[in-house]
Amino acid sequence: MIRVTVAVALPDHQAVIELELPRGATVADAIAAARVSEKFPALDVDAMETGVWSRVVARDRRLREGDRVELYRALRADPKTMRRARAKVRTSPRSRNGP
Repeated sequence: MIRVTVAVALPDHQAVIELELPRGATVADAIAAARVSEKFPALDVDAMETGVWSRVVARDRRLREGDRVELYRALRADPKTMRRARAKVRTSPRSRNGP
């Protein structure tokens, strides 16, 4: 048996479910055992990307002792676009030469 956790980040909180699975279990097995679809019916679990310790992996990846399976929901905005918008040239109150 191996011990793993399944983490689901929701907009208002994070759920972490600890599991004990047989050796050779996969990411898909962990998600099914955690009953994520039942606990969070608003989520489309099949459409979400999965990862282990912040690295995107396929659902057929075998798990090891202590792995943290993560479900990633779609982002509302592209992080690069948001950074570019924040970094646009702004006038500084300390600048004498304009923007």
